[in-house]
Parts: sequence; structure tokens; C-alpha cells
Amino acid sequence: MISLEEGLEALGLGLSAAQVVQLKTYLDLLQKWGKVYNLTAVRDPHEMLTHHLLDSLAVVAPLASYVAQWKNEKQIKSPPQSPSAPFQLMDVGSGAGLPGVVLALTLPDIQVVCVDAVAKKTAFIQQAALALNLPNLKAVHARVETLQGPFDLITSRAFASLQDFTQWTQQALAPEGVWMAMKGKRPEEELAALDPRCAAMFHVEPLAVPGLDAERCLVWLRPPISANRAFT
Repeated sequence: MISLEEGLEALGLGLSAAQVVQLKTYLDLLQKWGKVYNLTAVRDPHEMLTHHLLDSLAVVAPLASYVAQWKNEKQIKSPPQSPSAPFQLMDVGSGAGLPGVVLALTLPDIQVVCVDAVAKKTAFIQQAALALNLPNLKAVHARVETLQGPFDLITSRAFASLQDFTQWTQQALAPEGVWMAMKGKRPEEELAALDPRCAAMFHVEPLAVPGLDAERCLVWLRPPISANRAFT
């Protein structure tokens, strides 16, 4: 069985000792609250580590790379010495905060809003934000279709089809924002069903989750008006 530290090393994530403690605390909270509030279908502690925590951690490096690119572009476009707004991320259908809590914990410079239609799940995320001392994390109990942005990136994990995901959240996306959907194997049927008037895929990135023998990938999408921008 793989440990959290071994998983982090395999993913190349150089987190601080404090962040590692926070991740372990979050895993403990998942186990404690999960028994009472049925937060996730996974109950085994080791499966929680691989299927939830490490699965979410696998997207940290790709997201960090994108945020760094976003910041560089903002600095080029902004007047000298003007304050820059923080990167805004929304995690829809967040459930128990996966991946939103993990992203807020590992990338403290970004603002994360976790959205779910189930009140007990957003209550858990709020409690986790307090317990883990994450001022950059917020939970919202709402249907995603009702939310407004602008968000620089909207992500989801096991939430809906790509078409529904992008259609339901397009009103909350910033003008040059992107979607980042966590999927299993490359979702060819979902990609084929995308309405080109709503969203266009510009990159599919394979992910390797330590300790998990299953296909994973990230699907990156943009509104069609900016879909011709290259991803680097």
C-alpha cells in the first residue's frame, strides 16, 4: 500500500511539512464525517487516500503550470505596479471538496469556491476550511446554473458530461477562462457530443495517479471565441 508521502514524491509535489499535515487532517475529517453524513461512497481509509486524495493531487502540477502562465499573461497586460487580482477557481459538484479543498490547500495563492447542491456537503467543506485554516477556500450551497462569476477556471470531478458541465457553467466563466474536467479514460463520446457553440476542447492530458491502476485524464476546454489559443 502506498503512503501519502510516497504518492507526493511520485507526483513530484514538493509540499511543505505543514501542507502534508493538512492533507492528513483532511483525510481524517473525510473519514470522520463520512461515517455520519455519507459524504462519499468510499469508506476504506487507503481507498480514500488513492481514489480521492491522490486522485485530486494528480491535477495540482498541471493546474499550477496553467496558473503560472495566467499570471505571466496578466503581468504583461496590466499597467506597471498595478495590483493584480488573485486567480479565481470554481469547483462544481464538489461533494466533499474533491478536488477543491485539495487545490486550495496545495495552491494557497488561488481563491477556490466549492459548489454543491447538497447542504451537508458544503457544510463539511466550510468546516474543513476552518479546521485546515484555509482562508482562500469557500463553500457555496447552490445549483451551478444559478451562479455568476467571473471565474478564471471552472473544474469538476465525476460531475456531469462535458456538454452539461460547460453549458451549466458558461455564464460563470471569465471572458478568457477555461474549463478543466477530471475524467477517467479519454471521453470520446462526450467530446463528440460537445456543442461547438458552447465549448471546444483544446487539450487532453493523461494523468498517472500513484497507487491507482486506472486511466485518468484532464480535459481542457474553452469557449469557441478563444479556442484557437495555444496551450503551453
